[in-house]
Amino acid sequence: MTDIARQASRTAYKGVFPVVPTIFNDQGELDLEGQRRCVDFMIDAGSNGLCILANFSEQFVLTDEERNQVMDTVLEHVGGRVPVIVTTTHFATQICAERSRRAQERGAAMVMIMPPYHGATIRVGERGIHEFFSRVSDAIRIPIMIQDAPVAGTTLSAAFLARMATEIANVAYFKIEVPQAAAKLRELIALGGDAIAGPWDGEEAITLMADLDAGATGSMTGGGYPDGIRQIMDAYAGNRREEAARLYEKWLPLINFENRQCGLIAAKALMKEGGIIASEAVRHPLQPLHPATRADLIDIARRLDPVVLRWGK
Repeated sequence: MTDIARQASRTAYKGVFPVVPTIFNDQGELDLEGQRRCVDFMIDAGSNGLCILANFSEQFVLTDEERNQVMDTVLEHVGGRVPVIVTTTHFATQICAERSRRAQERGAAMVMIMPPYHGATIRVGERGIHEFFSRVSDAIRIPIMIQDAPVAGTTLSAAFLARMATEIANVAYFKIEVPQAAAKLRELIALGGDAIAGPWDGEEAITLMADLDAGATGSMTGGGYPDGIRQIMDAYAGNRREEAARLYEKWLPLINFENRQCGLIAAKALMKEGGIIASEAVRHPLQPLHPATRADLIDIARRLDPVVLRWGK
């Protein structure tokens, strides 16, 4: 186990852990050199840690072999500079446990997992979800972050999440990105107490200030401008709430545009514009940004002078 992984059980990870996009060339093939440059930029831009193979990484368009290529490439290239969270979501308990074990062996600091779901209608009840996370936890020694997001179509009450934190050894982090996230974070923290090592914000930081006020200690955002989110997080962590609020207002137009207009393509478009990667391609049937939308994204970003637009030039 790496030093990063060894520290996982005793370190409360905090700060900005943005999602790393998966980099393709214009033909839709993995661009592993571009992937390395992307990771270097994100670390240089102030990321406290990284998350790979998440939904914003287009994990759902990758083969299992490609997932392993991306994971191995990123973990080797990061080389312990920052902790890396690996998303290992799968409907099957056994496969999720195997993915999580492999991530741990390669040096992941944590795994992030959604509750098991498939399509629009296949869901699992609380008993099955509890057993799912218990068995995955038994297979590893690093923390588990439960991703509570609408895409799973699964209601996870704060009481149920807190119960899993207290009853399942490695369940300790929670990325909350459902409506009224701040209220849910408050309830989760109140019910779970010390078992909640990491109450985290998500959804591109669109609700970041409310979530920080509710007790969030980490934020998992898009990968395009970690420096901007880091400014907000650092000010808040330093008990400078008014400064954090002003910084949030400053970056909010870009946060909002990413969240509402661009989605997962925003980070790639910014990185391409800044010369970090050669292609901002997403895999079909995902579509590229409309040229007007892309132009607006870059225009909003330029007013903020983020590292992404100058790192590669």
